[in-house]
Formats: sequence, C-alpha cells, structure tokens
Amino acid sequence: MACLGCPYMRPLRLLLLYVLAVFLGGALLAPWAWKGVQWAAAHGPVLQPLAQQPFHRFVNRCLLATALAGLWPLCRTLSPGPSQHHGWVGTWPRPLAIGAGMGIAALGSILLAAALSKAAVLHSVLDLAPVARRVLSSLATAAAVATVEEWLFRGIIHGALRRSLSFPVTATITSLLYALVHFFDRPPAPPDVNAATGLWTLGQMLRGFLDIHALVPGLLNLFVAGWTLALARERSGSLALPIGIHAGWVLTIKGQSAFVAFAASSSPTLWGSHKVFDGYAASLALAIQLLVVHRLARRPPMAAAT
Repeated sequence: MACLGCPYMRPLRLLLLYVLAVFLGGALLAPWAWKGVQWAAAHGPVLQPLAQQPFHRFVNRCLLATALAGLWPLCRTLSPGPSQHHGWVGTWPRPLAIGAGMGIAALGSILLAAALSKAAVLHSVLDLAPVARRVLSSLATAAAVATVEEWLFRGIIHGALRRSLSFPVTATITSLLYALVHFFDRPPAPPDVNAATGLWTLGQMLRGFLDIHALVPGLLNLFVAGWTLALARERSGSLALPIGIHAGWVLTIKGQSAFVAFAASSSPTLWGSHKVFDGYAASLALAIQLLVVHRLARRPPMAAAT
C-alpha cells in the first residue's frame, strides 16, 4: 500500500489513463468518422478512395488522431519542465543522418539477404516515375511517423518516467507500449457499422496477442526495436538519433516494394509476412543494431532524478 505514494506511481497512472482514453476514444470515434466519409463521398468524388478503405483503417486513424489530440495535455501533465526533458536539444543534422543510415542498413540488410538467398527478387527494370513517387511518399511517412512516435514514446513518456525510474525500467515500459500499439491484426470487414463497431473491430485487431507464432518473433522484435530507440535517446540525450533510426526503418518498410518482391515460396518464419520486421531474420538484424547503438553511443546515461 505504501507504494501508492511512490513518485513514479503518478506518471504511471496518468499514462495508463491516457492509453485507455486513446483506445476507447479512437474506437468510439471510428464509426462516426466512417459514416462522415461515406456521406461526403456520396456527394463528391474527392473522398471516394478514402471511403473504400477497410474499416479497421478508420479505427487505426482514429486511434492516432485521439493520441495526437491528447499528446500536448499529456506532455504538460507528465513532464512540464523545459524542452531538454523531451529531447529537443543538441545538434540535429549529423545524428539524424547517422540514425537514418543505421535504420536503413539494419532492415536493408534483410532485403539484401533475402535477395541473395532467392527468397526475394530485385526488380531488374525500374519505372522511374512510380519509384520516385513511392520514395517521396515513403520519405514523408517516415518523417511524420518517426517524429510523432519518438516525441511521444522517447520524448514525453521516457522523459517523465526517467525522473523517477532507472533506465532499464523506463526502457522496458516504453518498449512494451511501443510494441503493443504496433501489434494490431487486420480483421475482416464488419457486416454492419454502428456505434459499437469500433469497439468490436478493436477487439479483433488485438487477436494477435493470442497467437504465440505472432508474438514470437513479431512482438519480441518490436520490443527490441523499442529498447534500441530508448538506448539511443538515453545515451545521446536527444531525440535526433532515435528519430533518425526510426525514420530509416519506416522508409525501408514503406519503400521496399518499389525495389524488391518477396517470392511466394519464401519462409514466413525466417523472413516474416513480407513486413520486413516480423521474421527471425529481423530478430538478428535488430539485435545487432541494439549492440551497435550500445557500443557507439558512448555518452553516459542521464541520472534519474531523485
């Protein structure tokens, strides 16, 4: 009972409330967003491509929108101090570029290994216009996703918890959260969309947690990735390096289809489900990258506030 007064309990309680609010709020908002897009698409062609998207993507986007809406209040409540607590310090171009190179090298090595083993085929002829569009789209996605997610996980949450907890405990908590929110399944379309459909779909999206073959190595890989990003944030004292690494991963995952096609006969156990990060090859690549960050980022860890 005495532990309820521990200084780290308040940020943990606030973090739990934030996660619950994001999940419930996004799931409840999704049906209304879907209906709004369907209505708008019926009155004009602009939103028709969006209206044809599967319902689980509306849940995903509403979860993201809810998370973004609560990000600033969470930031002000969890870590109201100056910007260095959130990692927005230091020089950025060099560590950002180094991180991006590390991220691309880690997952790119998997694609290269797959191509050398005939599990994937490099496109021999590239149509420059579609490839350029794919690369630019992937760059924009990588920049946005890496910045927002690193601000949340390694900026706000890491900065707040690190004031009271050791680095291993902080990294474990943030890595678990990071892994969990990236581990959604893709359920089939619901037969009907009503006020409760978002909650039903969210439950279906969480089915992956009941599949041991999906948990290992998929969830484990995401956890190791989270630890790598937390270590990069801790050692460098800035978000520049983890944002660069994260952006390199996203760029590789989103852009790989423009250069590589996995063979239908490729082993899903080794190479994953063609998502690059959910096979045992990714386990090896991410473990090596964690060791590289540990060896190269030599700055002593920040002392936990007491």
